[in-house]
Amino acid sequence: MRIGIQASYSGGFRETAAEIRDLESAGLDLAMVAEVYTFDAVSQLGYLAAVTERVQLMSGIFPIYSRTPALTAMTAAGLDYVSDGRFTLGLGASGPQVIEGWHGVPYDAPLQRTREVVEVCRQVWRRERLVHDGPKYTIPLPPEQGTGLGKPLKLINTPVRDRIPVLLAAIGPKNVELAAEIADAWEPIFFVPEKAARVWGDSLAAGKARRDPQLGDLAIVVGVPVAIGDDVDHLVDAVRPQLALYIGGMGARGKNFYNDHARRYGYEAEAELIQDLYLSGKKDEAAAAVPEELARAASLIGPESYVAERIAAFREAGVTTLMLQPLADDRTSRLRTVETMKRLAS
Repeated sequence: MRIGIQASYSGGFRETAAEIRDLESAGLDLAMVAEVYTFDAVSQLGYLAAVTERVQLMSGIFPIYSRTPALTAMTAAGLDYVSDGRFTLGLGASGPQVIEGWHGVPYDAPLQRTREVVEVCRQVWRRERLVHDGPKYTIPLPPEQGTGLGKPLKLINTPVRDRIPVLLAAIGPKNVELAAEIADAWEPIFFVPEKAARVWGDSLAAGKARRDPQLGDLAIVVGVPVAIGDDVDHLVDAVRPQLALYIGGMGARGKNFYNDHARRYGYEAEAELIQDLYLSGKKDEAAAAVPEELARAASLIGPESYVAERIAAFREAGVTTLMLQPLADDRTSRLRTVETMKRLAS
């Protein structure tokens, strides 16, 4: 099982990069950079590629709407080049509040767009002349939609790899099915090992039934808040605000994918209450309404023996990479957390 960490997008990035370099020496396998409505992830991933040597790098995630498919492919190939083959392209649909509110483009057909973006990327990386005729993207642009001067082109440079790994972030049944069909890796959120098969088992099975054998097994990358020790139990409460933010505030009523996710876990009443409180501005009350059972199950908080048992449960559920969200406040403690997790996971 690999151990990764998500780079912070608050504070000084040079300090974050220096810490990741130290964590690499401690055995860190993977560093992920998020891209929300803050600084872009590409510049930071390029910086990390320059100051690290071994750690794998991942975008977590590039929204499929914010770049053309060809630019997404070029960006991934460029990051793979400057990192000497250490990049994984993490993609996701994000949500309508961000896509329409920040990028100003319609949030439509996320499944079809995701499929076509991945198809185009793989075609570009193989250095084929780019010709794509899909429901959402037609490349080159048809003459009646432009000047008529567009022609099929291929990537000028030869990529380091013609099959850069693709990770899809997905939690809805159809999105997960698509990830199991076409992606190298899948990233769910708030992963509870004991509930995963019940919630996603059918979707994973349906997608894998159509999966190209050349893709190999589907890797599963899961983010987990983590605190290891005999006096860390109180930190379960530190997990609740993030859960409340997603379940209550990441989307409007009826369009919050994370709220739907909590309901599929069996927390229908709790999800409704959290959303009511959060959208009413009562964020502290919303956090307090997050079930302790959920906060604990989706985290690794406790003494070493307990955390080791939970790691085994995640592994049994198919998880191949744990992306740590250390709850420690200082750099030394985060370094110790990575070292301990690396030992326990192996």
